[in-house]
Amino acid sequence: MYVCSCFGITDKQVKEHAAAGACTPRQIASATKAGTDCGSCVRTIQGLLGRGACPRRELLEKGDGAAVLAADSRLVPAVTAAVAASAVVTAGSGSGPALAEAA
Repeated sequence: MYVCSCFGITDKQVKEHAAAGACTPRQIASATKAGTDCGSCVRTIQGLLGRGACPRRELLEKGDGAAVLAADSRLVPAVTAAVAASAVVTAGSGSGPALAEAA
């Protein structure tokens, strides 16, 4: 099912990024751009992420910043693909303050 109709992001994609270590809507947005245009999907993304354990937060609390950076580097290809895909979006689609307000 589509979670973000602005950028065509599915619940499967959100779950894949969550499994790779993204545990907040802001981290999902960094990887996919979901939630950065109209913002109507942010609550759905929050629901998909749930309130479970966050591997990144646990690594940071243990002082293992290197592992967090390694997890971030796995998300970089997805961000690059999302940016390339967004090049076809018209210039008037908005900048997306909704995510910052909801997070």
